[in-house]
Amino acid sequence: EVQLVESGGGLVQPGGSLRLSCAASGFTFSSYDMSWVRQAPGKGLEWVSYINRGGGSTVYADSVKGRSTISRDNAKNTVFLQMNSLKPEDTAVYYCVRYNHYRYDYWGQGTQVTVSS
Repeated sequence: EVQLVESGGGLVQPGGSLRLSCAASGFTFSSYDMSWVRQAPGKGLEWVSYINRGGGSTVYADSVKGRSTISRDNAKNTVFLQMNSLKPEDTAVYYCVRYNHYRYDYWGQGTQVTVSS
């Protein structure tokens, strides 16, 4: 069974940092590209970042570019999202997603990030 379990969310002040983690199981993690997607309160889904299966290629949404870093550890079946200089508009539920054949086929349960003073 494919499972994606996010962790690392929480309440942080503006300007702070968080590191999100996503532990994957039930599939050959190193064979799949991965992404982070978020959903702010009352809004639709927003793609945040992508990393290819080897970790050598990454892409970011303009809204987080320069403030966030996606990475992965294929030995530990984990993908990370380091977020710095957080803003209130970064408040959202963050989902770890498996990318497979041009679509997102498995989602984690999400982790809440709240940026507020």
